[in-house]
Amino acid sequence: MRGLIIYYKTKQFLTKMGEKEGYTFIEGENIDLIPNNPDNVGLYAKWINDPKVRKYSRNAVPLTIEEMKKRWFEPRKPGEVRDTIAFEIWHKNDKKTIGIVGLSNIRWFDRWANSFIQIGEVNYWSQNIATEATMLLLKYAFDELDLHQLSAGIAVPNVGSWRVAEKAGFIFQGLSKSRDYVDGEYVDLKFYSYFKEDWMNLRK
Repeated sequence: MRGLIIYYKTKQFLTKMGEKEGYTFIEGENIDLIPNNPDNVGLYAKWINDPKVRKYSRNAVPLTIEEMKKRWFEPRKPGEVRDTIAFEIWHKNDKKTIGIVGLSNIRWFDRWANSFIQIGEVNYWSQNIATEATMLLLKYAFDELDLHQLSAGIAVPNVGSWRVAEKAGFIFQGLSKSRDYVDGEYVDLKFYSYFKEDWMNLRK
């Protein structure tokens, strides 16, 4: 995924991988969303190659740190439209980066994007963090970017992820039979959408 990532370096920020080096872009209760940090690319590589984390992400080929650098931090070409916006998920109490959340395949004219999230540190699963991060992303997508619709595709066996989507307010749109190949078998894919109109009604 390509995108120009802007970040600051000051004496107050730590440089150890996974620690905060940058600023809060979106503030939450238990987490903040902060710009991606090139110094944390080793974390991204660890997560995307972790058997537990990558199981439903369809990452069938191992990726090196150098490949991750190109994917996340390669500068855009002149005139190239940005189609991905990603954030690190910063755990406020534990003061560490634990995952990634964002928008991909953005179609600015249609005001549509695909939403994604990955809690890379597995010991933070089932702690409502993914739901909070998703809600922060929804607010950003609809209130700041003025997008019309977000979509998500989730494998049926990935119960935790589609429960997060439904809890956040995504509406089930349909099922694609035998769409993904996981652990030696084809599994169905659930498709979800969230419209700005529904978001605005929720806030009333």
